[in-house]
Amino acid sequence: MVVAVGFWSIELIPGKEESFLPPADVRITNAALGDVLKDASGRTTVKLTYQKPPAVEESDDEGEEASPVDATTVLCSLTPGKIEQATVDLILESEEFYKFKLVGKNSVFLTGNYIDQVPVDNPPFGDGDSDMDSEADYGLNDMDLDIGMDGHDIESDASRFEEVIQEETTQTRKRLRDEASEVSGKDEKGKGKSHKKQKVQDGKPVVPADGEEADQKPVEKKKDKKDKKKKETDDSKKDNGTERELSGGLKIFDSKVGAGPAAKKGSSVSMRYIGKLENGKVFDKNTKGKPFRFRLGKQEVIKGWDEGIIGMQVGGERKLTVPAAMAYGDKGTDGIPPRSTLIFEVKLLELK
Repeated sequence: MVVAVGFWSIELIPGKEESFLPPADVRITNAALGDVLKDASGRTTVKLTYQKPPAVEESDDEGEEASPVDATTVLCSLTPGKIEQATVDLILESEEFYKFKLVGKNSVFLTGNYIDQVPVDNPPFGDGDSDMDSEADYGLNDMDLDIGMDGHDIESDASRFEEVIQEETTQTRKRLRDEASEVSGKDEKGKGKSHKKQKVQDGKPVVPADGEEADQKPVEKKKDKKDKKKKETDDSKKDNGTERELSGGLKIFDSKVGAGPAAKKGSSVSMRYIGKLENGKVFDKNTKGKPFRFRLGKQEVIKGWDEGIIGMQVGGERKLTVPAAMAYGDKGTDGIPPRSTLIFEVKLLELK
């Protein structure tokens, strides 16, 4: 979705190259000859020079990307009395450098709007699985974000799935039986006492002398090691990261830090993800098949992704809490109500 936020126009003069660095995204919609014609029959061509990203093979040996190269194209050609204006649909991205040049004798006016781009049809929304009615339909408790590009499982953190099994040894059970057998009645106040069995002499039990108490051994209360170990295991499953809030209200939480290289602006990334509303309803996901790929920082996805994926390392998992202003704004889109905060669970599979 493209929303016009302001009017824009520029006059191109023959023989004068016009440089342009848009402060915001600009959409050109029309090109027309000026009201005064210096050449009543000659054709005037509008040429546009822009910066073209370098190919991957143009990078140097150290892995650094080469500088962008200039490329030139023809926007339109206008002829008095035949074609005096042309409809154009071209978006010039902000903070990118452009040059306009006329070939001909007549001036040309370009008209359009400053715009705010809200990529409705671009993933992460619109390229996931269909028929998404509820979280239960996808078995999110069994969600597998660890499937790689070749269809094989990526090694998971075993500590997250460790099953705690407590086995009592034969020696422990024997000790408990011996301690239980030493327990004899209670005293007059109801306090339990334990006594060792009395030795037998001449077939009769030996009675202790007056005032002499039989040997006592307090019954040790067995600690519930099973519960303790289970608690330690549960604690180990908890994420050790800290949620951070970036500019614009975007929040990120690294549930698992990867061991590979870190994503940066301009990187080509391959992702798995699940997108939810705040009420837990899933509106989009990519957990199987072909991973979702995009170029980071090039406005191919919502702003919350362009900024929230930066710094992730390959193999890492992150939770993004994206405010509406960095997602689909006040208007929302299909399946996403207006002013919705979105929650994404993402995993970085590959980086180029």
